[in-house]
Amino acid sequence: MGALVEVRDVCKIYNPGENEVRALDHVDVTIQENEFVAIIGHSGSGKSTLMNMLGCLDVPTSGTYFLHGQDVSGMSDDELSDVRNREIGFIFQGFNLIPSLTAEENVELPLIYRRVGKRERKQLARQALEKVGLSHRMFHKPSEMSGGQQQRVAIARAIAQAPPIILADEPTGNLDSHSTREIMGILKKLHQDGHTVILITHDNDIAARAERVIRIRDGKIEEDVMRRGERNE
Repeated sequence: MGALVEVRDVCKIYNPGENEVRALDHVDVTIQENEFVAIIGHSGSGKSTLMNMLGCLDVPTSGTYFLHGQDVSGMSDDELSDVRNREIGFIFQGFNLIPSLTAEENVELPLIYRRVGKRERKQLARQALEKVGLSHRMFHKPSEMSGGQQQRVAIARAIAQAPPIILADEPTGNLDSHSTREIMGILKKLHQDGHTVILITHDNDIAARAERVIRIRDGKIEEDVMRRGERNE
């Protein structure tokens, strides 16, 4: 395994000057291929800013970020978009599904933007829905599915083109305990299948299911612990 993510001395400063806010304050993080990492912190801790940085949704004020050995710190928006499409599958708390589309069509949508041909697109979408246990619901619309099922569609959409990194931002925040267990089980299986999973959360119980926990506070890494016996569900 090699280093997939290397964050070196990264700062993110808003309102530079007298009233500046250091959302990230000289942060160093290295994540190897095929790790399952939880980044945990309270609101305002800097975890969302760090997620935006890791997901190539933003660039640092200073410092460097290497993703797969490539320095992405100073890339343009278009260049960052290309990196995101190639390297990262996003899962968000709010599902972000299109209400008028079926599960299959929702999973296909980003593949259309990536100019994947129709036949391959349908095959990838159906394979991804099978992986999350929704092959029997692929023609249903979001309103016809539970919250847990909708999040599984969102996961299928994230993994359809097999990105090396799954970046999950509070993926169980809108779910009940049963659906939470299902989603965490799927994320663990994706990790076992070779994906690097980075989970952003404020919940200690959710973080405890990862194999490594990075705790952030006031823009600094407060703790970085490898767990040898992560919790099984």
